[in-house]
Amino acid sequence: MGIFTLVIYQPIYNLLVFLYDILPFGGVGLAIIILTIIIRGILFPLTYKSMKSQKDMQEIQPMIKEIQTKYKDDKEKMAQELMAVYKVHKVNPFASCLPLLIQLPVFIGLFQALRNGLGAVDATMLYSFVSNPGVIEPMFLGFMDLSVVSIPLAILAAASQYFQVKQTMARQPAKEVREKKGAMDENMAAQMSKTMLYVMPVMSLVIGVTSLPGGVMLYWLATTLVSIVTYLIMFPSKKKAVEEKK
Repeated sequence: MGIFTLVIYQPIYNLLVFLYDILPFGGVGLAIIILTIIIRGILFPLTYKSMKSQKDMQEIQPMIKEIQTKYKDDKEKMAQELMAVYKVHKVNPFASCLPLLIQLPVFIGLFQALRNGLGAVDATMLYSFVSNPGVIEPMFLGFMDLSVVSIPLAILAAASQYFQVKQTMARQPAKEVREKKGAMDENMAAQMSKTMLYVMPVMSLVIGVTSLPGGVMLYWLATTLVSIVTYLIMFPSKKKAVEEKK
């Protein structure tokens, strides 16, 4: 048994079978939603660290822009000063990448679990303490087969991703601020976010209606909604943040 199967695939598969077996209603769809919440809960320390890093980066943006303007002709000095600011404020500009790298193998493991797990249960993959229900019925809400492509779930997943990117764009500096001298990085980030606003949802929709089973898209939808809620808690609106400081 490979390391990926032992560490990622088998635990996810067993958790999916276990949840399906103990839930009195909701079937595999509810099992996938609860599985999503559990996985996000396990990864929450990394997610929290990533979002905190984003928040800290926003707070030190004025200092970063000042350094970029002051040392625009001396890249080496600029890099040294930026690293000094990151060190003093304990900010890791690459911290937001770690959760994405960790979630990738989890997503692959879940994809394989849903691809192989719906239908007859593979008893050879089960832990000794997990009961074997025999068969995992793929139906969700009585009419949606999660073992095949689901256009409604693909549309919902794409729409939720659009809202998620729109949510992060709302935290970027205003256009008049980005256009000031020394704000080239912010302007570039804004352009990239604007591109992602349409590219990511379209990619999700295309993949969802052509290849990924509905179970994977349900996970995609659930994890995006959890991310949106987490972001709202971590990054309250500017109006709410001002009210809390009073």
